[in-house]
Amino acid sequence: MRAVGVVRRYHGRVGFHRIGGSGMKIVRTTDSEEARATAPIFVGTVHSRPLIDAATSPAVTVTMVRFSDGGRNKPHTHSADQILYIADGHGIVASTTTEHEVHAGDIVHVPAGEVHWHGAVPGGNMAHLSILPPCETKMVAE
Repeated sequence: MRAVGVVRRYHGRVGFHRIGGSGMKIVRTTDSEEARATAPIFVGTVHSRPLIDAATSPAVTVTMVRFSDGGRNKPHTHSADQILYIADGHGIVASTTTEHEVHAGDIVHVPAGEVHWHGAVPGGNMAHLSILPPCETKMVAE
């Protein structure tokens, strides 16, 4: 196996040093702009920041989503499995039958086709990484 890079810590930050012609890319959460999420799927104050988009990887997208003061999304499904990594705060991930409280560090697996919603607890904030392959997302009536 050929080494493609060396990860080093500089002043508490992780940096990547390329060796050879590696196609590896390091994305910092500050590399793209955070914008107000205005899609009809969102309720309340929600911001999103694309980190890995289809132009970077045709296999997976990664988006940082921040829900403020109880912001959330409406019930929906994805045609592929979704992984949520709770990066900050306190939130709710719910199916049609169950609500689960989640906290920073939790990881959620939502199977393809499961009706679900997620967001911050009322009066609180929550941020998560949404990890999805290219798929269809459909809103479901509440």
